[in-house]
This record gives sequence, structure tokens and C-alpha cells, in this order.
Amino acid sequence: MKDFEYIEPSTLKEATQLLFDRAGKAQVLAGGVHLVPKMRKGEIKLECLVNIQKIPGLDYVKPDGKRGLKFGAMAKLRSMEISKTVQSDYPVLYEAIHQITSVQAKYMGTAVGNLCVATPASDVATALMALGAQLKIAGARRERTEPIEKFYPGYHRTSLKRGEMVAGVFLPKSRPGTGTSFLNLVRTHSDIAKISVAVAVTLEDSICREARIAIGGAAPTVLRAGKAEALLKGQKMTPLVIREAAEIGAAETRPITDLRSTAEYRKEMARVLVRRALEKAMEKAEA
Repeated sequence: MKDFEYIEPSTLKEATQLLFDRAGKAQVLAGGVHLVPKMRKGEIKLECLVNIQKIPGLDYVKPDGKRGLKFGAMAKLRSMEISKTVQSDYPVLYEAIHQITSVQAKYMGTAVGNLCVATPASDVATALMALGAQLKIAGARRERTEPIEKFYPGYHRTSLKRGEMVAGVFLPKSRPGTGTSFLNLVRTHSDIAKISVAVAVTLEDSICREARIAIGGAAPTVLRAGKAEALLKGQKMTPLVIREAAEIGAAETRPITDLRSTAEYRKEMARVLVRRALEKAMEKAEA
């Protein structure tokens, strides 16, 4: 491992200024679940490591009044998994985290760190996209908010600019009549998902008023199936409509063939999982 400068800032402002001053040569260390192994293997080389673990006030997971839920850059996956608010109000996120089998990953890894890896196979990012997550981005010059679907411009890329880091995430409270569902497909229980699907649908008088369909592992980034969502909106969710939405959703994917699966299989399973997830979410919405 190549020598590098190690800094522990005590404030968010100090951290973002360090990232600004060392543009392209520094990375943030939160949980380190992804970063540290990559550094040991020599796959990631940097000149400066900015450890944010000692910055106070970044490990929160708490309701934001009646608006929703918010969590900070140091909120561990395990803290979110055991949160009563996450379990009751955001079950799709709970399901995505709960199926992670690595105890180390959940106790050391952060949800924000998971997002910033920018892997298209992130179950957490898939769930948060279905929930309409908004990212609070702190910068050396200003703060801004960005919807999660705009956070990924490409494969393993984020929209973070010079001197910026994700300081927290806000999840809006679901409207009445909303049902959610998370499904994924893996070779073994501990493996990275071949494909994952998270959906949130809001029904009113049996009519779909809003739908969010997120698909992971089937394109260069986690994606929203916008055309499938548009089909559902304003319609009664009959079996025929759900099947059609699943077909359209699968057509929106751009999967690849790799060691875990083929592109053809991923596309077919996207169709199957979107259909099943919509059916499950509809049942919850009507309950």
C-alpha cells in the first residue's frame, strides 16, 4: 500500500475544505468497508485519506418531525436496521438492509458510504430510490440538495463536485395508501444480487396515483423505470396492467453479462421481479 496523508477533521467544514484543497487526490473514510480492502489490494490509490468518524453529529437516524426520516453520513447500516421508524414507516429500506448477511458490513458500513460507492448492484440505493431519497450534499463553498436519481451520472460515478461530500439523507413520509416491496435475486444468500427491485405505489380508490420503480444491477447505474411508472399512474392495477408495466420496466434495463449472470437472464428476471414486487406492494397498499 502506497504511503498517504491521514487526516481526522473535527468539523464538516474542515472536511470539505480538505477535499477541496486536495481535489481528486483525497477520499472520505466513513465505515471503510469498501475503501480499505480496495486500498490494500492497490486498486485505489490516493494521496490523502479524510476520516470523518470523529466529526460529531453525523451518526443520527431520526424522524424529521412529520416530514419523514433523516440520517447522517456516519449512520451505520445496523443502526438503521434496528430503527423502529425505519421498520414501521420504511419497510422496503429495512428489507434491503436486513438481507445483508455480513455482520461486519452492517456494524461498520454506513448507508451513505454504500451510496457513494456508486455500484449499480446496491440494494440500499435501489430501496432509497424507490422511497424518493434526497441527498444533503455539503461543500467547501455551499450546501445543496439532490434527488438520488440524479446522483449517478454513470457507472461508479457520482455527481459530487470538488470539495463535496454527502452529509446526510432525507426520506419523505409516504402518503396514505402507499405500499412498498423489495425483492432481489442472488446465487447464494451472501452474494451480491444479480438484480434487485424496489417499488412504492400509492393507491386511491384502487387507482394508482403514484409509482416509483427502482431496479438495481440491470444498467450502469441503479435506474428508475420511468416509462413503467407512467403506464401505472392513473390506472387501476389489474393483473394485465401490472404485467404490461413489468414488460416495459424490463425493456428499460441495460444489463450486462458477467460472472454472476447473463444479460438475457437479468432482463427476464427484471420482468419477473417487477411484476412480483408490484403485486406485493399493491396488496400492502390495499391492506
